[in-house]
Amino acid sequence: MAKNKMKTNRSAAKRFKITARGKVIHFRAGKSHLLRKKTRKRKRHLKKATVLSSANISAVKRLIPYKF
Repeated sequence: MAKNKMKTNRSAAKRFKITARGKVIHFRAGKSHLLRKKTRKRKRHLKKATVLSSANISAVKRLIPYKF
C-alpha cells in the first residue's frame, strides 16, 4: 500500500524561502498599513528579508515538508 503524502501549506510556501544552507528566510510583518507613524528607519528595516528564529523553524518544517 502506498504511503500518504503530506500536503504543503501553500500560504507558508509563498512566505518562507529556504537558503542553500538550510536557513529559513522571511519578510517581517508590519509594512502594509499605519506607515505614517513609523519612522523612516523602521520602515527601511522592515523591507529587508531576515533569517527566521530557531524557535519557529520546526513549525515551518511541518508546513513545508518537501522544501528541506
